[in-house]
Amino acid sequence: MINDTADDELPLVYIVDDDEEVRAAIRELMLSVGIEATCCASTRDLMDSPLLERPGCIVLDVRMPGASGLDLQQYFTAAGIFKPIIFLTGHGDIPMSVQAMKAGAVDFLTKPVRDQTLLDAVTAGIERDIAGRANARAVQRHVEHFETLTPRECQVMREVALGRLNKQIAFDLGITEITVKLHRSNVMRKMQAASVGELIRAWEKLPTDMRETVPA
Repeated sequence: MINDTADDELPLVYIVDDDEEVRAAIRELMLSVGIEATCCASTRDLMDSPLLERPGCIVLDVRMPGASGLDLQQYFTAAGIFKPIIFLTGHGDIPMSVQAMKAGAVDFLTKPVRDQTLLDAVTAGIERDIAGRANARAVQRHVEHFETLTPRECQVMREVALGRLNKQIAFDLGITEITVKLHRSNVMRKMQAASVGELIRAWEKLPTDMRETVPA
């Protein structure tokens, strides 16, 4: 059963296990250190949850009725959902753990697990998700700003990010150096970059396909 929440920005740990006693014990552990937690009896319950939008991580059993924990991890990856996962299982093996870790799991723990070991993994998972969400917001902001540039401004931004001087950019694009300076000023303003370093970092955060569409 998914519990509702009042604050969409507070971290939430999702506990997915078909064993009710395990779910209750882990939730109690999380609550004891001030971490909000909610429980799911199956991977389907989690997939149907609207709470996945909240920051946090997933404590996930590997073997359950229906789709397994590894199946869920693969589904999330294919769907572009990058919620950090901590696998917790009583039936793990080395190939299984290698598969999970290669696919990006925070940790692969075997039951019974020490409380502090699980708490450390959960803390790492929450921190990873918060950092990932912040980076995603930054990327989206840069994309929105980039979309306000004219085609010529996009070219100038690319050249500046590649370390080209104004006179080199002017020669390559067949325009005057004064025009380059004007475009460069507009790019800095529209991208809200206070320095060339910030502009370069903004360029590097843009999706690869967006950068590659800028005409030479």
